[in-house]
This record gives sequence, structure tokens and C-alpha cells, in this order.
Amino acid sequence: MLTLEDCLGLCDLSREEIDAIAEHEHLPEVVATELGNYLVHTATGQRAIKDIMRDDILAAQARGDFRHSAKLKLVLRHFIDRCRSDPALNCC
Repeated sequence: MLTLEDCLGLCDLSREEIDAIAEHEHLPEVVATELGNYLVHTATGQRAIKDIMRDDILAAQARGDFRHSAKLKLVLRHFIDRCRSDPALNCC
């Protein structure tokens, strides 16, 4: 049986990026890993991941959780930078 760590190792997203998807979609981490790995391989999916993270940032700000908002901003920045520099992701 695959563990969450196995799935993360097969995924082209970081743990923090998967956590943002799980938070937004209200999914278990392993399901969010599968969804994220699917999305990251298409331009529209990558845009959706960015939108998910932006929504999470706004939700954190709305509830006054500025620490979480700042963390998510760093995750989003990392995702965008990696998309631009990784030819396998070819987007953003």
C-alpha cells in the first residue's frame, strides 16, 4: 500500500502546495496529492492551483490569520517560480 509520503514523492508539488489544495478543496491530503499532480501538468490546472492558493490567502486574511496568509504567499511565490524554471511544468 502507498503511504502519503510515497504519493508526495511521486507528485510534482511540494507538501505545502498539496496542503493548500487540501485546505481549499476540503480533501484528505492523499486525495489532494492526486488532484494536484493531475492539475500541475496542464496550463489550466496550474492556473487553478494558483487560484486555489490565492483563495486560501484571502480566506486566511479574512479570518485574521495573517501568519497563515504569509506562509501561503511564500508557497504561491515558490510555485510560480518553479513553474517558470521547470521545463517539465512549462507554464505560469
